Amino acid sequence: MSIPIGNSGKTALEVAREAAKLAGKLAKERFEGEKGIRFKRPGDVVTDVDTEAEALILALIQQEFPDHTLVGEESASDVRADEGYAWIVDPVDGTRNYSVGLPIYSTVVGLALDGEVLVGVNYDPERDDLFEAQRGGGAYLNGKPIHVSKKTELKDCIIGFDLPYSDVGARYELDMLAQAVWPNMGTVRSIGSSALGISYAAAGKTDMYFQHRLSPWDMVAGILLVEEAGGVITDRNGNRATLYSDGIIASNPSLHEEFLRLTEGADWRLPAM
Repeated sequence: MSIPIGNSGKTALEVAREAAKLAGKLAKERFEGEKGIRFKRPGDVVTDVDTEAEALILALIQQEFPDHTLVGEESASDVRADEGYAWIVDPVDGTRNYSVGLPIYSTVVGLALDGEVLVGVNYDPERDDLFEAQRGGGAYLNGKPIHVSKKTELKDCIIGFDLPYSDVGARYELDMLAQAVWPNMGTVRSIGSSALGISYAAAGKTDMYFQHRLSPWDMVAGILLVEEAGGVITDRNGNRATLYSDGIIASNPSLHEEFLRLTEGADWRLPAM
């Protein structure tokens, strides 16, 4: 698939990179200050920085690609991202962390064509870490190629995960972890940012990441990063991940297979609630 060129002559990847860094800069500048915190629903926080950063990103993309669809968590979350060219944006992934002063959050910008992710960028402004990938071009962290973990047994692994907002989904996830996976694994880390969690798995910083339920803006960059880093990213039943997958598992092929085997029959594998 060809990567579109913007009105300025920049590639879609260059635009995504610029947009993510622009929003990340704003988020970092406002990190210690007043953020205007409010709740969209129980457990789901939004700040004024989220909306301001998203507006910056969308304005830049609109200028470069005026005919493309824009999907943002805060302003256009009900727009479908699987028809034509669609930009998917999460201005601050890990807003709960951000809102209380935990410096674990990132900015996500991705471009898909008919649901197939072409470009994905995830920028961590606190560490100045830029994860990026282009379909068929590999995955990179700060310009250096990355690859998923080479470990082959879960007992040696660090597994990243986060809990969904749903009480039922969270219980399923914790039950699965304690009863099916824990006796066979090394240790776990709850990240607080699903976008960073998937990116860490793509870079081999952790050996796997899973989540019960996510939205397109949570995983648009991660889907491409993992695949371009030689990994496997699927829904909870082993089907290749899409922007609308029902939860995700990201790892290398051997660990992914073991995880699916261990969780066979677990309530966690049921449709998300």
